[in-house]
Amino acid sequence: MAWRGWAHRGWGCGQAWALQVGGHICEEVTTVPAPPRLFGRRFNFFIQQKCGFRKAPRKIESRRSDTGLSGGAHKRSALIPPVEETVLEPSPYPIRTLLKPFVFTVGFTGCAFGSAAIWQYESLKSRVQSYFDGVKADWLDSIRPQKKGDLRKEINKWWNNLSDGQRTVTGIITANVLVFCLWRVPSLQRTMIRYFTSNPASKVLCAPMLLSSFSHFSLLHMAANMYVLWSFSSSIVNILGQEQFMAVYLSAGVISNFVSYVCKVATGRYGPSLGASGAIMTVLAAVCTKVPDGRLAIIFLPMLTFTAGSALKAIIALDTAGMILGWKFFDHAAHLGGALFGIWYVTYGHELIWKNREPLVKLWHEMRTQGPRKGGGSE
Repeated sequence: MAWRGWAHRGWGCGQAWALQVGGHICEEVTTVPAPPRLFGRRFNFFIQQKCGFRKAPRKIESRRSDTGLSGGAHKRSALIPPVEETVLEPSPYPIRTLLKPFVFTVGFTGCAFGSAAIWQYESLKSRVQSYFDGVKADWLDSIRPQKKGDLRKEINKWWNNLSDGQRTVTGIITANVLVFCLWRVPSLQRTMIRYFTSNPASKVLCAPMLLSSFSHFSLLHMAANMYVLWSFSSSIVNILGQEQFMAVYLSAGVISNFVSYVCKVATGRYGPSLGASGAIMTVLAAVCTKVPDGRLAIIFLPMLTFTAGSALKAIIALDTAGMILGWKFFDHAAHLGGALFGIWYVTYGHELIWKNREPLVKLWHEMRTQGPRKGGGSE
């Protein structure tokens, strides 16, 4: 599950802006004398701003129930980084704010599936050679004296015992652990907040849509998400294959964040979000849709089991209610967007996207196999 954005925990920009404006007003009134002929007008202007500054905190605090928890709760939470110094500036044109993320979502999704198709082509092409190389290596090992306690051999043995899905998600889990470690570096806090949290009120809109899906500040948050991903890895890779799974997973992270953007802009509840939950919900929904009679259990309640189809219905109902009612602990819009994308893809998207990759693969094959013309001259 992904923790809800920090603005929903009391990181709204209104109060910080009011404080800054208030400080600026006091400085203007006390240190910068106005010209005599304009003194009255300038003085009245600053007095009006100063009065507005005094009233602003009361208005913002009265709406805290709509946007998140109080600032005190925000400071006590161990799930989010210290972000009190960051000020958000929502765009006055919400539709324009979503235009660039929409183009990025469409373009990135297309590139992800195109790259996956080429990757699959290269994998199939090299499998025969890899097979003969493996046979040769096994023959050399049989005549070569074996070393006892060889660490590399033990690692290879462990790696070969993993399923295809587990080997595939190992890289994803490693990337999440690396980003989690970067959150612990104080000098990188501003960079992490800027690029590894997604927020439609931020100046950087597109890159965080992907990077935030690898970002966790809380160890419990990351451990829970990675456990679910590891648990469903074998099933999803058996259904989609390694290359198609990576395209779906990366696209799901961007698409779920775009749905979150739309919800935040529509409701005015701006705030950063982070976590792999949107992409993981796509994986979970895809598996539950393909295997609705499979049995699932809750991590902390393994004795309580239920069907995958029932679990998917409950998750969609919960996230829909959370999004409509404005629950603030999770980013329910990202969860719902990821789940709906997973259902759509295994039902229709596979036929529309993956099975129509043949023209791209043919073009790539021609580029790879077309050699230089004999003689090197032009016709």
